[in-house]
Amino acid sequence: MKALTIAQPYADMIMRGVKVIENRSWPTKYRGLMYIHAGKSRSWLTDARVVGMSFGAVVAIAELYDCVPVGKLPPTLRDNEHANGPWCWLLRNVSPIGPWPYRGAQGLFDINDLDDVANRELGIPSTSMVKP
Repeated sequence: MKALTIAQPYADMIMRGVKVIENRSWPTKYRGLMYIHAGKSRSWLTDARVVGMSFGAVVAIAELYDCVPVGKLPPTLRDNEHANGPWCWLLRNVSPIGPWPYRGAQGLFDINDLDDVANRELGIPSTSMVKP
């Protein structure tokens, strides 16, 4: 399954369903489920903000259902506080998982060795696979 590393506190906000738009400088044609990976850097956060957050770990699965320029957001999302662009990756159907320590990467990257673990945690029978 694809994965995307996101800096904290934004990965935590996506995991909790508070942030439904992830801003990137580049678009993607990928649509479907992806792991949300919380980056390991804490350098710009204060101690009070790191309590309870995971770093360097997979924290959720989300559905990436669209990727649009900020100027073409649906009307319901145009005033969203997280709509900064230039490209808005639109997320829904988020399921918190883990946290599972995992090394992140730049861009969209593949994580295949956690799919069976994710299926168990989400209650999907082992004969099914989390679909990419």
